[in-house]
Amino acid sequence: MSPINLKRDEISQAEILVHNVDVSARQDSFYPVQLQTSRGRVQGRYYPVEGARLGAIWVGGAGGDWDAPARGLYAKLCHELASDRPLETSWGIASLWIRYRYPSQLEESVLDVLAGLTYLESRGVEAIALIGHSFGGAVVIQAAANALNVRTVVTLATQTFGTLPVFDLSPHCSILLLHGTEDTILPSDCSKTVYQVAQEPKRLVLYPGANHNLDEVAPDVHLEVRSWLFEQLNS
Repeated sequence: MSPINLKRDEISQAEILVHNVDVSARQDSFYPVQLQTSRGRVQGRYYPVEGARLGAIWVGGAGGDWDAPARGLYAKLCHELASDRPLETSWGIASLWIRYRYPSQLEESVLDVLAGLTYLESRGVEAIALIGHSFGGAVVIQAAANALNVRTVVTLATQTFGTLPVFDLSPHCSILLLHGTEDTILPSDCSKTVYQVAQEPKRLVLYPGANHNLDEVAPDVHLEVRSWLFEQLNS
């Protein structure tokens, strides 16, 4: 596969090359995958859709591992998006949930997502959404700014550091920002700031009383993200 170049003002130039992909036996509703890259192995969980042209990549916060906000939002939505058809014109959405090689390292984490994009492209996916929680908000914003096939970005309780490229997403890529007003780790002003910098199309949703993981409003977050992805990827 061709090398992926990372060229943003906020981080140094970097490159990643995907050499090979190892896919293990199916577990529940996903296939464990390992992307063999020039910078190490990127682990993922792939939720397939036969003939998929729409896809989504999901990443967590700086803690790494398989963390997800809103009471297991990622696993639930990855499964649902692959099987549900809420509208006659909708197609199933294949998902790739990525585990960072080096949690908390922004540049390397962005490259992990870009490597994931090449995998989805190799599966025939043409339009992609990127979803990130906390630190992952900056990761997906920077990745989207480096990929023309990303149609929308969703951030959940994002940080502000590393998010300046959000200004460059419009008009080909929309953004949805979700944040709890009682976030004690990253205040909701973070998402407000990113929203102000972003251009249309954009949407900001604040959840009164919700903390950093948005567990208190998990059903609302689930519906918001699900509806947004189907709407933006099928438009």
